[in-house]
Amino acid sequence: MAISDFDFLEEEPPAEPEVRISGPSIRLPEPRRSGLLSLEQAIQQRRSRREFRKDPLTLEEVAQLLWSAQGVTNPEGLRSVPSAGATYPLELYLLVDYVRSLSAGLYHYVARENALVRCRSGDLLPHLLRATRGQDWIAGASAVILIAANPSRTRAKYGDRGDRYTHFEVGHAAQNVCLQCEALGLCTADVGAFDDGAVHRLLELKEEEVPLCLLPVGRPANR
Repeated sequence: MAISDFDFLEEEPPAEPEVRISGPSIRLPEPRRSGLLSLEQAIQQRRSRREFRKDPLTLEEVAQLLWSAQGVTNPEGLRSVPSAGATYPLELYLLVDYVRSLSAGLYHYVARENALVRCRSGDLLPHLLRATRGQDWIAGASAVILIAANPSRTRAKYGDRGDRYTHFEVGHAAQNVCLQCEALGLCTADVGAFDDGAVHRLLELKEEEVPLCLLPVGRPANR
């Protein structure tokens, strides 16, 4: 394999991806750049936790979680996770069940604006539960971060290998959410077992977009 095949390690300012707008945007609070828990402590404490108490998340907590997964971190538009050639194939959605200042429904995270756009209203958590093959613990979450991707953005630069790089990016984003949950005193666990078609319909994704990971988030039952 030629050295040039690994030029994704050298990021460049991203091209502006298409953003689907279906309603007025909700500006999110600016994320914190420092906290009380060190990175080393967050890594040490990180565990998959599936027992929640049904307390609301705050808008500040939601903003911090979404920023950790795909937030813009410099003036050139680079983000919080590495992306092959800065092609940024990921799309983040937030299914809200119990978040202060947000009504229940589905929202799309627009990274470059640090904003949410509401896609669908109403109690959608039961629909997600049906798609997750009986993982009833998800019902206790206050919100679910859903990571989808459009691999064609990365394939356009790297061919078929772009699929691998897209999966790299999903892992980076999910781990950032897990560590940020630890820092905020929240809990989560990755979910990969779900009906792809049902989640695709729930998110109203385009044909070329695929759902890849769910991260139910809430307050731990034992804290």
